[in-house]
Order: sequence, then structure tokens, then C-alpha cells
Amino acid sequence: MIARRALIAAAVAFPLAAGWPGFASAQSYPSRIVKVIVPFTAGSPNDVLARLLTQHLQTRLGQSIVIENKPGGGTTIGTKAAAIAEPDGYTLLFISSALVLDPVLHGRPDYDPRKDFVPIAVAATAPWILVINPDLPAKTADEFVAYTKAKPGSISFGYAQGTASQFVVERFAKLTQADILSVPYKGGAAAVPDFLSARIQMMIQTPSTSLPLIRQNKMRAIAITSAERNPDLPDVPTMRELKLPSLTLEFWAGMLAPAGTPPEIVERLNAAITDAQRSPEMVADLKRLGFTPKIGSAQAFSAFIGEEMPRWTDLVKSSNPKGN
Repeated sequence: MIARRALIAAAVAFPLAAGWPGFASAQSYPSRIVKVIVPFTAGSPNDVLARLLTQHLQTRLGQSIVIENKPGGGTTIGTKAAAIAEPDGYTLLFISSALVLDPVLHGRPDYDPRKDFVPIAVAATAPWILVINPDLPAKTADEFVAYTKAKPGSISFGYAQGTASQFVVERFAKLTQADILSVPYKGGAAAVPDFLSARIQMMIQTPSTSLPLIRQNKMRAIAITSAERNPDLPDVPTMRELKLPSLTLEFWAGMLAPAGTPPEIVERLNAAITDAQRSPEMVADLKRLGFTPKIGSAQAFSAFIGEEMPRWTDLVKSSNPKGN
């Protein structure tokens, strides 16, 4: 990593010139298949969003894009693979706030989320929905918390280990003193079958994975992390309404590239993503899945990541999750 950072510094010190090979490659980019590493399991919200975005993106770039799911290590395995990839725009990373959680959870991972990546664009945001098994007698968040206290050890929460959703619930449990057992899974999608069979009784999901099941009465929504109530779930109170304002949070996911990727390629990708986000087709697809596009420059995404790091660091430390 040190040697690579020295090369990056050298590249910055000597701006791109028209005769430099990197400039030429940026002008013709992309001339072959682009790979996007998604360090989450297939079927997870991040994977669903990545596939939706790349479907719209490849038509604008005129080149095929393939998704490589590389879960494990709380997203560190796939993220490291992207960090050490050639910075030529042909290996990208699609990740959520797990990027800023890794240093808190793993101390000093083999990569630096700020120095080893260049942000390209945020794809979309969404709230989290706290759901419980509909067979439970609890109908509201307050009733659910009371039930966990009356039946200690009976409620298990399933989550993808090392992801933001884990700490939202860990903090919820600490603030409400709910008696909840945490059960880690390799990915959030892997926990859904156990939830549907009542082996676990609680999850926190984005609308993309939960709304269909809520509508089928297979999940019961008791709280949402958005600032306002969701039009699709008008009867579900916000965390702020439940007097838990610190849990007014959002899921976000976006595209990054290895540090040293030519700025022309970063700008080309940002422009293509922005164009896709503004298209009626993608807006409709995102709305159907419960996502909201978040349009902005690569520089704005970089600043956003800088703001998110201390916020999630505080949340993780205040949650004091078991096993961390």
C-alpha cells in the first residue's frame, strides 16, 4: 500500500498530459468489460441496487458491466480486493456505509477507506424499517420492547455482520433496554429464510427487501428511520416519533474506484451515473424498490464520506455491540 500511495502522489505531482498513456486510456474508456465488486451477498439491498445501477449504466458507457459478489469479513474481503486492483477504471467498488464502519470494527484493516479509494457517486439512499415476526403479540414498538423484557432471551435479531443495520438495532436495544439476542449472518438476505420460518424474530431492512413481505403480512413493520413517515407505510412511526432521534439515519450506497484512477475516468463515470439517476426509467425503478436517487459530484461524495465517518464511529461506540 505504501509503494502504491507513493505512485499516486507522483501522479498528482505531474498532471496528466495529452501524450501520457493514462490520458489516452481515459479518452477511450471503457474499451472492455468493467467489473464491479460488491462485498455483499447476492440478493442483499446493496446487490439489488448495484445491479439496477449497472443495468442503466452500461447502456450509457456502451460497454458490459459484470457484478462480482465478494462477501465476507464484514465486507473487508471484497473491499480490500478493490483497493489493490489496478486503478484503470475497470475494477470498481459498490459499497454502503460499511466502508466507514470497517476502521471502527477492525481497527486497522489492510486498506484506508479515504486514502485507498476515490469516490465516484452516491447511487441512492433509503430508510431502514424495523420489522418483527407477525406471529408475535406485539403490534407496536413499545409493545415489542415490553415483550422482550417479559420474555428475556426469546427474541433474536438477524443481521449481516459488520454492516450499518447491525448498529442501528444494537443502539435501539441499548436505548430502549430491549432484551434482544444478536445472530450474525454472512449477508442480510441469508437471514430472511430464518425470519420467515420464525427461527429469528426481528430484522431491520430497506424497503427493497421488506415492502413486498410487509404487504404479504409476512413481516410487521414497527418503526422506520426516515425523518418523515414513509408514504408506503403511513401507519409506521419514525424513530423520532418514538423519542429516538439519534436513530434518524439512512442507508446509502455508492460507487468508488481504487485511488489513482485517472480523474477523467472518474468524471466520465460520475456523469454517466448522474444521467442514469435523472432518467424516468431509473427513477421509477428506484421508487419501486424504495430507494431515492442522490445526485452529486465526486467531490460531494468524498465530503459526504468524511461527514459519515465520525457519525458512524460514535454510533458503533455508543452501541457497544456484543462481540466488538
